[in-house]
Amino acid sequence: MAMDETREPTRRDFLYLVTAMTGVVGIGAASWPFIDQMRPDASTLAMASIEVDVSSLVEGMSLTVKWRGRPVFIRSRTQQEIEAGRTTALDDLKDPLARNANLADDQPATDVARSAGEGKEKWIVMIGVCTHLGCVPLEQAGDFGGWFCPCHGSHYDTAGRVRKGPAPENLAIPRFQFISQTVVRIG
Repeated sequence: MAMDETREPTRRDFLYLVTAMTGVVGIGAASWPFIDQMRPDASTLAMASIEVDVSSLVEGMSLTVKWRGRPVFIRSRTQQEIEAGRTTALDDLKDPLARNANLADDQPATDVARSAGEGKEKWIVMIGVCTHLGCVPLEQAGDFGGWFCPCHGSHYDTAGRVRKGPAPENLAIPRFQFISQTVVRIG
C-alpha cells in the first residue's frame, strides 16, 4: 500500500473507538466520587465569610465575633487611640509589616494600613490570636492601651501592632470590607 493511499475504516476500527470511549467514560464515572469528596462541605462554605452589623458600637467599644473558629476583634477606636497610632514611629515597632490581607505583603505597619483605610481609620478589624503561642489577648490592656496577652506578656498598641514581649508579629488583619456604613463582611 502506498503512502498516499487511504483505506476505509473497518468494523474493527469502529469497535476499537467505541471501546476506548467507553473506557474513558467509565474511568470518569468511577473517579467522580473521589473528586467530589474533595470539595468543602456546606458548613465550611458557610464559615467562609460573615457579615457583622457594627451599628451598635460607639467610639471606644469593641466587639468580638467568631470567624473560621477564631476570635476577630472589631473596634471603633477613639480619636486619642487613632492619634496614638499615627504618632508611633515605625522604628519603634518590633514588626514593621502591616500584616493586612487587604494590602500588599510588604506594606509598612502605619496606623492607616492597619485600620479599615482612609476615611474609616476609626475601625480596626483583627484576628484576636496572639502571634506568640496563639492565646487570646485582653483588650484595652497592656503598656500601650491596646491589647495584652497575659500568658507570656506580649503588648499590642491601639492598632494591634506588637510593641513589647515575645510575640514576633502584629495581630493579623483578615480580608474584610464595609458593604454598607454599618455592616462589615469578613472573609
